[in-house]
Amino acid sequence: MTQKLSPRASIAKAKRDLLAAKTPNRRAKKAENQRLRRAAKKAGVTIKGKDYDHKDKKFKTVKNNRGNDGKGTKNE
Repeated sequence: MTQKLSPRASIAKAKRDLLAAKTPNRRAKKAENQRLRRAAKKAGVTIKGKDYDHKDKKFKTVKNNRGNDGKGTKNE
């Protein structure tokens, strides 16, 4: 869901987001995820609509991954 921002604020946010996405740490994470997704796709794993769970070392639905397998994120 997009934020309701003024045109000026929207442009400023786009610049901030781009700078954050280009940090070395963020680029390394993106590269790691690309490697994992490409390898899974090559192995024939269905990964559409899934995220990689670094704790369980496998692809899970976004709902299960971000919701801590139904336990919520308060006790994480």
